Amino acid sequence: MVGTEETRLVVLRGNSASGKSSVAASLRQRFGRGLALAGQDNLRRIVLRERDRPGAANIGLIGLTARYALDSGYHVVVEGILYADMLARLRADHRGPTHGYYLNVPFDETLARHATKPNADDVNETQLRDWYRPRDLLPDGLETVISADSALHSTVDRIMLDTGLAHLPALDR
Repeated sequence: MVGTEETRLVVLRGNSASGKSSVAASLRQRFGRGLALAGQDNLRRIVLRERDRPGAANIGLIGLTARYALDSGYHVVVEGILYADMLARLRADHRGPTHGYYLNVPFDETLARHATKPNADDVNETQLRDWYRPRDLLPDGLETVISADSALHSTVDRIMLDTGLAHLPALDR
C-alpha cells in the first residue's frame, strides 16, 4: 500500500501536446507546496535522457517517484502518455482517492499545439501521427474525459474541485 487515506493521486493522460504538462504545472501553482509532479517528459528527457520506446526505464521511475511522494505525505500529479499496467498497480496500491483525466485533443489541434513547443523541430508530423491514439482511454471508465475546448483555467478549476484539492491546505514544507 502507498500514501495515506488523505493523499490525492491525480493522473493526467492524453496524446502529445494535449496540455498535460500545462495542467499539471497550473495545478501545482494553484495548490502550493505539498503537490508533487511526476511528469513523464521530465523524467524521460531530463532525468534519464532516454529515447521514447516501449518498456523504457522512465515508466518505472514515474511509479517510484509517485509512490515515494505519496508515502512522504504529498499529493501527486502523474502526467504523461501512459498506459494501463503501471497505472493499474499504482491506483490499486494507493490508500487515498485517485482521480484520472484524459485530455482529448484532436490530431489537427495536436499538430498546431506541437508547432508552438520549443522542441517542435525534434518531432515531425509523421512521428506525431504514428504516436497519436484517438480517445486512448483506460479500461473500466477510470478517466474523466476533458475536451480540447476546455480552457486551461476551467480544466484546473474542475480538477481542483473534483479531487478535493481546492479545499485542502497547502503543506508547510
